[in-house]
Amino acid sequence: MRKRILSATLFLLLFSFHSGVLAGEQKPLPEKLPVSGMVTLIDLGAATCVPCKMMTPILAQLEKEYTGKAAVVFIDLRYHKEMGRKYQVRAIPTQILYDKDGNEVGRHEGFLSKKAIEEAFKKLGVKK
Repeated sequence: MRKRILSATLFLLLFSFHSGVLAGEQKPLPEKLPVSGMVTLIDLGAATCVPCKMMTPILAQLEKEYTGKAAVVFIDLRYHKEMGRKYQVRAIPTQILYDKDGNEVGRHEGFLSKKAIEEAFKKLGVKK
């Protein structure tokens, strides 16, 4: 019994670490959204939803690959409920894409592939 509890605990810790969010962990949000002068992708969701978990590694890769070229921001609505109202989120995850002038140019609900995001960035003139 004790072994089973330890195994379950270890699984939960590893799963939480893999998803990029430990209980209570949320990266600080940029002061201004969308980020001034930069194409910005805001992903609004929760670390507990399945499509959001599927997007976690994609967003992490995009954030690294487009550093200084495009902003990729994840907002966990469990910790920032007011952002759900502000951005009129109806379902999670919701991705909102802004051009470098801060104009909303696209919105999507549900899982969004890395390829689709990269194509949107490319249309807005962002190069890897």
